[in-house]
Amino acid sequence: MIECNGKTASGGNVLEILALHAGRGSRLEITAEGGDEEAALEAVRTVLDEKLRDRRVVPLLRIAFFGTKEYDRLFFSELAKDRGEGTYNCEIRYFSVRLTPETANLADGFDAVCIFVNDSCPRSAVETLKTCGIRLILLRCAGYNNVDLQAARECGIKVARVPSYSPYAVAEHAMSILMTANRRLHKAVNKVRDNNFALSGLLGLNLHNKVAGIMGTGNIGQCMARICKGFGMTVLAWDAYPNPALEQEGLLTYVSREKLLESADLISLHAPLVPGEGGTYHLIDARAIARMKDSAMLVNTARGGLIDTEALIEALKQGKFHAVALDVYEGEDANVYTDRSDDFLNNDVTARLQMFPNVVLTSHQAFFTREALQAIAAETLENARRFNEGESLGAAECQA
Repeated sequence: MIECNGKTASGGNVLEILALHAGRGSRLEITAEGGDEEAALEAVRTVLDEKLRDRRVVPLLRIAFFGTKEYDRLFFSELAKDRGEGTYNCEIRYFSVRLTPETANLADGFDAVCIFVNDSCPRSAVETLKTCGIRLILLRCAGYNNVDLQAARECGIKVARVPSYSPYAVAEHAMSILMTANRRLHKAVNKVRDNNFALSGLLGLNLHNKVAGIMGTGNIGQCMARICKGFGMTVLAWDAYPNPALEQEGLLTYVSREKLLESADLISLHAPLVPGEGGTYHLIDARAIARMKDSAMLVNTARGGLIDTEALIEALKQGKFHAVALDVYEGEDANVYTDRSDDFLNNDVTARLQMFPNVVLTSHQAFFTREALQAIAAETLENARRFNEGESLGAAECQA
């Protein structure tokens, strides 16, 4: 039986059904009686879901994108075009400014904001976003330490990230800049351009038969471990939550943090930045550096706060480290993704790191491959779709 507008019709009588005068927005109540009533109702549900799927009205999700560049617009705009259920169904407005407590009010009138690693979303910004009507913070990156999750929870704002987009992109960049620092390629290129073909100052180390120490064995750390294995290195690893399967396949051997620091010739950081007691903030501090070999090579493509930069600079002054390669470092925020070629370099940390010939810096670009950008765009907007259609955000949801 079908009930609508105070009238009832038999499900087997077409004329009675038409007489219900059910239109768009009408509510139908369908019931069944008999031995196969459950199967009958399920069959009706299946037919209605199939027939009405394309007619379901899904609200448009308005998203304010902060800190965007031309490549963001290129990869996101194309995906945002489709409308309706099952599509990303969003309307994007791009802002070139970063999200900060001072710029958060630009989100007024939007449903969601999308931010990146160099945006800042502390409690004051979160509270402003709430007053603007924001219900969702989308991170187009894996890290979420720049968002006050507790404040977001209190304000009823969901936070979603991209847990994994292209671990190969980050791991490959880690090895690229490490080898650049190791073999002094940054110096070699400039010397040849100046018609200087002498090899002085370019002496490197073989990686073959050396020990690699991987700190953090998530997807990126695993990729880096496989790259190191390909170089013929012995791979040691440390992780707060070891993955026994990686040992079982013979990829690496878990050891204590102290053992790794003392044994590794190459140390690569891939841990998340976790503040507080027992966290990973300043995982590499003066005491950790003191445990390392004087000839150690250190690379960080994870988060700047994993290394105590002042302790690192002091160790470099004392001749510690054969090579240091940093895609991220403390104090980088003001420089990231900004052209300062016509400015005086007023960032003291950057200037001091650049004075060491065995240090290579890049500007938070480890993720920057075509494949990674495509994956980031698709997963970010998939998070938006899940939220908009009331689905679970799953592993993408960031919890306080």
